[in-house]
Formats: sequence, C-alpha cells, structure tokens
Amino acid sequence: MSINAEQLLDMSPKELDQLFGEAECGPVPNGIAKGTALIAPGSPAGFSLSKLVRFLAWQGKTFDSEKGQLINRILPIGHSAVVAKVYEDKSWMDKKPCIALDYSKTSMLAKFVRDEIRLVDKNFYLGKVYVGSLPVIHFCLEFPQETAAAA
Repeated sequence: MSINAEQLLDMSPKELDQLFGEAECGPVPNGIAKGTALIAPGSPAGFSLSKLVRFLAWQGKTFDSEKGQLINRILPIGHSAVVAKVYEDKSWMDKKPCIALDYSKTSMLAKFVRDEIRLVDKNFYLGKVYVGSLPVIHFCLEFPQETAAAA
C-alpha cells in the first residue's frame, strides 16, 4: 500500500516523527514535487487547513539535484521564490542521515529555516520544518514517477 498525504494528515505529530525516524534518507530528489503542509495533523481541521495553505501559500518545491538546490512554489499562481541549498546531513531529530533543505545562506526571508526530508515511499518524502532549532510542522512532497526516477 502506498503512503499519501491524506494518510499522513490522519496521523498525530508523534506518529509522523516515528515514521520520519524509521525512514531511510533516500536520494536527493530531482524535479517538481507537489507539496502538502501537514497542518494540525490528526485533528478534524487538518485536511481543510492543509488545502487552504496549498491554495494560498505553498504548492511545493522544484529540485535541481545537479546544482544541489531547490526553489519553492508559492502563492496561488505558483510563483517561484525562496531558494534553499540541498545536501545530505544528519537530522536534528535523531542524528541519522536525511536530506537537508537549508535556507540560511540563500534567503533573507527564511534565513532561520531548515527543512529535513526522508523517503517514506516511492517518489514520496516526509519532511520536518525547523525554525531556529525548534521543530514546527511536518510536510510531504510527492514527485511524479518520471521525474523522481531521474534522481
């Protein structure tokens, strides 16, 4: 059975951390990923809030594995903005390997943000967002089969 965003929205933050902790790092992804912010996971409002965030604020990320960077797609029009460096690093959660999405040297707006992702299913990554050193939310990224396979 494949994992999808709706299943993750039914999980609690603790269950999402457990899934993240059990996952392998996976390869640095390449291509366009549909993103879902996992806002209030495990609550009745989670699904609606995540849909609202996708519509108004964040649609996902576009990775360039050769350059080791990504750019977020934001606003209702999917505007490309907020670049991050992408590299393998130790997770702040458990010190195991993860893919770090580091905004500290690429964005004044998101200078204190670090995302971490791990592969939890084929073409599907689970992520954690840190502001400073504080974990704030989870998110997921779904890659179309043909682009993720190129990674």
